[in-house]
Amino acid sequence: MLVQQSTAQRQNGAAIVPMIAGIAVALGVSSAAQAHTIATPDFSVQVGVASEYVGKGLGKSAGDPSVNGTVEVSGGDFYANVFASTAKLSQGSDAEIVSAIGWRPDAAGFKFDLSVVNRDLPGTRAGVDANFWEYQADASRKLGPVNTRLRVNYTPDGFAATKEAWWVELQGTVSVGPKTKASAAIADRTADGGAEYAAWNVGVKHKLTEKLALDVRWYDTDSHALGENYDGRLVGALTFAL
Repeated sequence: MLVQQSTAQRQNGAAIVPMIAGIAVALGVSSAAQAHTIATPDFSVQVGVASEYVGKGLGKSAGDPSVNGTVEVSGGDFYANVFASTAKLSQGSDAEIVSAIGWRPDAAGFKFDLSVVNRDLPGTRAGVDANFWEYQADASRKLGPVNTRLRVNYTPDGFAATKEAWWVELQGTVSVGPKTKASAAIADRTADGGAEYAAWNVGVKHKLTEKLALDVRWYDTDSHALGENYDGRLVGALTFAL
């Protein structure tokens, strides 16, 4: 594991929530001071198909293909979106719906994305907690030719028996052509009552047309003994922006 989180660390872990709130307030003051008009809302829709649905490094459709879609409305730095994908989990879940409200300000040379996320898994058998909240903060910055992103995702009470959980991920992306980008990411998950593992992925995304893109990526974890969904897998995904 990249991080072995102690019990004491978990007890202090929730400190990131007020920290994220503090960052949001500080950046909000700066953003409000510069805003003079309300931006006209923008709408975007994207649909996709993948050889397998993958979330937080794990296979979530039992090796079967999946279809997905995203709808987003944004105004200025603020946005709301909904993502949905078919899934196939051991607890009976046949889909995953992720709804988010967020804010994407720029400050001190960084691009931030601060969001509150609701995650729901329809079809989950009765008695299993399948709806929960997440708090997520991204900080992105270009370092030379590499676009970097640090993501911290915190769940106070997660899926099924999982209570507090963290997902910390570092990603790097570089352009290898006018329409092609290569990227790699490494992440660590720690959880109270849930699986703990390290995950990584590496792949290439190529724009076939202005609206159609193909992503081919290898996903893997360090915990194959936990089940087939933790095994390495090559995933191809097509996305189309409407």
